Amino acid sequence: MELKKSSEKTKLAPTKLANKKSFWKTLSKQKMLMLMSIPFVLYIILFRYIPLWGWKMAFADFYRPAKNYHFVWGGLKWFKKLFEDKEFTLALRNTICMSLISTALGYITAITLAVFMNEVKNLAVKRIVQTLSYLPHFLSWIIVTSLVANVLSTDHGIINDLLMALKLIDQPIFFLSIPKFFWHIIGWTYVWKEVGWNTIVYLGAMTSVDPCLYEAAEIDGCGRLRKIWHITLPGIRPTIIIMMIMSAGHILDSNFEMPFFLRNAMIEDVANTIDIYVLKYGFQLFNFSLATAAGIFKNFVNIILLLIANTLAKKFGEERLM
Repeated sequence: MELKKSSEKTKLAPTKLANKKSFWKTLSKQKMLMLMSIPFVLYIILFRYIPLWGWKMAFADFYRPAKNYHFVWGGLKWFKKLFEDKEFTLALRNTICMSLISTALGYITAITLAVFMNEVKNLAVKRIVQTLSYLPHFLSWIIVTSLVANVLSTDHGIINDLLMALKLIDQPIFFLSIPKFFWHIIGWTYVWKEVGWNTIVYLGAMTSVDPCLYEAAEIDGCGRLRKIWHITLPGIRPTIIIMMIMSAGHILDSNFEMPFFLRNAMIEDVANTIDIYVLKYGFQLFNFSLATAAGIFKNFVNIILLLIANTLAKKFGEERLM
């Protein structure tokens, strides 16, 4: 038995050396790519990993940014305070609801638009629609927020003018003062800005579907709708699953700019998000410990949701990240 084990070790040793040599050879061949990746790696280290040292603020008894500050361990004091704070629970509810509405609308509209564009045979029309749909993606959220405020304005806003011209309302409506409208305004604005960009992903996935399947379906007498339902959508299902898994890791990362700039006293209860909560307690009330605890909680929940979504995909035999 010992002789067999020793012989197996001697066999494995050359293979390990060969693997190491092939690894370094591949690395030497791709040295230019490695050099090009250095700035991005440094960016991640500087702005993603080094700031994690600041998480210690969440575990301090009360953090004060001073040279002579002496760290006093506070345990989970600030995390407990988070869930005792009604303002935080409201911010958590608003963040989840806005993210779910934006994500659901984003998926439905992007997949629908991609399917329609895939069916268009005129390349000129297809390119025009695709270009017009993804141009808003390049606008900053500040500009988009300003556009939304102007469109919904009571002072010659296009929506109010149109509704009054159609005799549907007698006087302008201040949409941004009605709480039940706010989440939907955020959701549909996200769709307008990002639907074209998200569509590109699904159009790319549709190009990998075997054309022979469509030809066979056409011979069997299938119409367009049946081909879409039985060939196109199942063909892009792996991409849809991967995108859903990635979205699960951003449920608590709702858009910051729009709620922050569009909110007012009348809709504050439905407009405040976790990011606004962190901004308020960190830079206005100078409670850095509580703000850091809220940020850690958000990231922790996002990671857990990502792992759960990935595990469920694996359990049901679907595509997954790892």
